[in-house]
Amino acid sequence: MGGQTGWRGVNQAWGLNWAGGWTGLGEGGKPGLGGAEPGEQQRRRGGGGACWRRPRCRRAAGGWAPCLALALGWALGWALGAEPPHRCRPDAALLPPPLRRLAGTALLRAAVPRLRAGWSPCQLYRYRPAGTGSGTGTGSARPNGTGPCTRGWHYALPAAGLRSNLVTQWDLVCASRWKVPLEQTTHLLGWMLGSVAAGLACDRFGRRPAFVVSLVLAVPLGLGVALAVDFVMVLVARLLFGAALAGAFLSLYVARLELCDPPHRLGVTMVAGFFWIAGELLLPGLAVLCRDWRVLQGAVTMILALLAACWWCPALLPESPRWLLATRQLEKARKTLQALAENSSPGSDDSSCRQESLLDELESLSEGSPQPRYHAVCEIFGTRVIWKNGVILGFAAFIGSGIRHCFTRNLAPHLPHFFSSYYVVVGTEAAACLFVCLTAERFGRRAVLLLCTVLTGISSLLLLALTQYLLDLIVLTLSVVGITASHAVTMLSIFFASEVLPTVVRGAGLGLVVGASFMGKAAAPITAIPNSRGFFLHHVVFASFAILAVLSIMLLPESQGRSLPQSLQDGESQRRPPLFQRPPREDHLPLLAPHGIPHDYSHLTAKRMLGSPAAPP
Repeated sequence: MGGQTGWRGVNQAWGLNWAGGWTGLGEGGKPGLGGAEPGEQQRRRGGGGACWRRPRCRRAAGGWAPCLALALGWALGWALGAEPPHRCRPDAALLPPPLRRLAGTALLRAAVPRLRAGWSPCQLYRYRPAGTGSGTGTGSARPNGTGPCTRGWHYALPAAGLRSNLVTQWDLVCASRWKVPLEQTTHLLGWMLGSVAAGLACDRFGRRPAFVVSLVLAVPLGLGVALAVDFVMVLVARLLFGAALAGAFLSLYVARLELCDPPHRLGVTMVAGFFWIAGELLLPGLAVLCRDWRVLQGAVTMILALLAACWWCPALLPESPRWLLATRQLEKARKTLQALAENSSPGSDDSSCRQESLLDELESLSEGSPQPRYHAVCEIFGTRVIWKNGVILGFAAFIGSGIRHCFTRNLAPHLPHFFSSYYVVVGTEAAACLFVCLTAERFGRRAVLLLCTVLTGISSLLLLALTQYLLDLIVLTLSVVGITASHAVTMLSIFFASEVLPTVVRGAGLGLVVGASFMGKAAAPITAIPNSRGFFLHHVVFASFAILAVLSIMLLPESQGRSLPQSLQDGESQRRPPLFQRPPREDHLPLLAPHGIPHDYSHLTAKRMLGSPAAPP
């Protein structure tokens, strides 16, 4: 009985708030600081000064700033694999003796075929061997065919701001052009595998250890890419580097979400998305400054090293108290909550007494040293609702990422310059992030995800069937709308999944959903392989999948304003409301309360909070 009373006291009195640290609940469960009146709350918040603001800013920096560095690591592939305009270098040995004395433009005309778009990028003229022709003069020498380049290529640099990149380092053009999509696909597979592995690590070892270890591993792996001596070494290093970045991204995403109460979850996640976009926008400028791909890779790696050194401090990113309590690590949870309480206390004697009494009650719950209980990802397969939600949202993330290439390919004829196409794609990502931020909290996650999926499917079908009959402006407009909608589908699917998956398997489940999105991205470079006929089939398949996703999204529950599920039982209890009927909000629930109606905690027990069946009232 004492444990039940103590746990009810903890849940009634305190919750974690991303914007303000610890948020007390006054009488009746209404928000307040130690039961103070609203005017007193405002006075304390304004007069508390630096003592209240500094911890909040540290936690904000801890959840948002790493996205800048991770986005730089993600966007590196755009610059490293950019193919500059190129042509074959003339080979005098292939020319007849009279033509070998030529130089400049005359030599190019004699050695390199002239095409409508410029000099041939992959062919040189072939002449008859000396002595077999009828003429010996310069004017009588005529090529009798073409062949591949023999002396390498001349590149029009810089490409994406770089004087050298992977393409120019190992001549990944013409017959070796297929190696660029191979490198891109390998890197994306690294992100996919890293997401799955990091999700498992998050649920077993914690969110913070997975984040810090991933950052530490990314540093030597990034240096390995910069110091690679051949293309195979680049492939392996980029695969592992992507896996480490994915681990840091996923663990940070989960930790940041679990430190938020319902009204702030979407806003905090979308602000992190804008930090990510800012990192992508910084990459071209950093590339112009570095000029060489090895220097650029090294600069990004050093930024990650600085990030790992700073984020080693627990004050910037504490361990998730929600996960500690859900896995029965009560002693660690007590220490974490106590540290947060000490850092974020408003400073009044009344609130300090309440904190001490509540932490004493939590400490009493940990008596007897309960064994931690971890859950494996295999347990998801034994559920119905959780499994269904995960499959649908993973499928939606897969489609949103995979179908994007069908739209970006239409931008190439209109935006041939690297920076113009790059900034358009990043701009559509920012527009999608802003759209989700403005609509998902007002109309619900499911309705907005359904709308974005419909827009993606319609844009894709129109381009698939009518591209050759439409004006270029209409094709460009549909492509931009499709890219924006597909971005929104991907980011909202991942966020939606993080809200409906229970805490005990949130890392592993979200890792599978994020991995599915990277699998969709990995399908795009394959269609870019020369002489590939897979683009049309790729477009047809993903357009059909988008229509199927529209139907499956209707089966999802609504998570807007609801508390995060803790146990598998919580995840299984989620139900699908009517599409246009908003579920009751639970905005004022504390962070650690996973169940029930606001202001009613009579049925909460410690066992139920930890995932066991609740005791009868």
